[in-house]
Parts: sequence; C-alpha cells; structure tokens
Amino acid sequence: MSRFGQDSDAKPRCSCLPHDPTRRGMLAAAPIIGMALVLPSAAVAQGENERAKVGDMFVPIDGGGQSPIEPHDLPIGRPPLFVWPMEPATRLVRNGSRLNKVLLLRLDPATLDAVTREHAADGVVAYTAICPHTGCDVTDWLAEPKLLECPCHMSQYNPRADGALVAGPAPRALPALPLKIADGKLMVAKPFTSRVGFTPPA
Repeated sequence: MSRFGQDSDAKPRCSCLPHDPTRRGMLAAAPIIGMALVLPSAAVAQGENERAKVGDMFVPIDGGGQSPIEPHDLPIGRPPLFVWPMEPATRLVRNGSRLNKVLLLRLDPATLDAVTREHAADGVVAYTAICPHTGCDVTDWLAEPKLLECPCHMSQYNPRADGALVAGPAPRALPALPLKIADGKLMVAKPFTSRVGFTPPA
C-alpha cells in the first residue's frame, strides 16, 4: 500500500477521465499558451499609443512608407510635414493615437530664438499637431508671417519662438518636441516640452 491508501500500481479509483498525463499537461498549459498569444498584440497596441520616445524616428502620415525622415526632405520655409514617431528597432509606428501626430518644419536657423535653437536640428523644429484649445489639427501654414494656424478657431503659433501663442483663443503655446540628428535621420532628443492635448471646458 502507498501512503495515500492505494497500491502504487493500482489504477485510479475514478474512471470518469482517462489517466493521461499528456492531456493533463496540455490542459494545464492552455492558460499560459493563451497569454502568450494575447500579450504580444496587447504590447503592440500599447506601443502604438505611447507618446514619442527618445530615439524615435519619423515617417510621413500620408504615404511615404516607412522611410525615416531626413533634414533634406524638408525644404526651408515650406509648409509643415505631418508625421508619426516610429520606434527604430522594431519599426513600430506610433499611430494608435492622434495625440501622436507631429508636424515637422524647417526654418532658417538664424531666425530661431535661443530656446527654439536648443530644440531644433539643422533648422528643423517639431511640434504637436494638436491644438491646445479644442484639439483640432493645426494644419495651416501662413507663409508670409511664418506662423502655424489652427483652422477651427484661428489660434496662431510662432514656430520660431518655441510655438508661442500669437493670436486666438488657445490657452497656451504649442508643445515642442526637441530633435537631434543621428545617422542622418531626424530623431526625438527629449520628450515634449509640455503636455500634449487639450482640456475640455468644465
């Protein structure tokens, strides 16, 4: 007799389920396998929603594939290019949230104020594309005064002065995203200088 009150070579007393260690092992492993199948997609979704991280590159929002943006892709004084941040190692494009929309603009470095020069890379500056007023996309470029404008309520921002508010009802400046150049590619140097998004009215 074994210490469990049954002969060690006896068959199990319950015959409702076959004594199958392989099957039992598979059933026990099923939750773990399920987690392994779910977690990667959840991790990808989280990465897509995350804000731009230091070292991220940029790819165009409208077409252009996944070729990282270089400074020469942005002629001086031209309208801004709208981009998504992209994690360079996995090529994960952070397009899961519209708050990740970034606009890139190249200006004459001599026209940038001291703070903006610290955030710029070869004259290229980056700002969130989301207006802090009501969250519209800042899509308009006023070439003559060189200002960014939100078409919803006409808030205007000066990209040469750290996104300072020039006119309109927006409550604050346009958050800037500091840049650097590595291997010829534009990259995120530091997090946004202030909170991205807007606060709905109470």
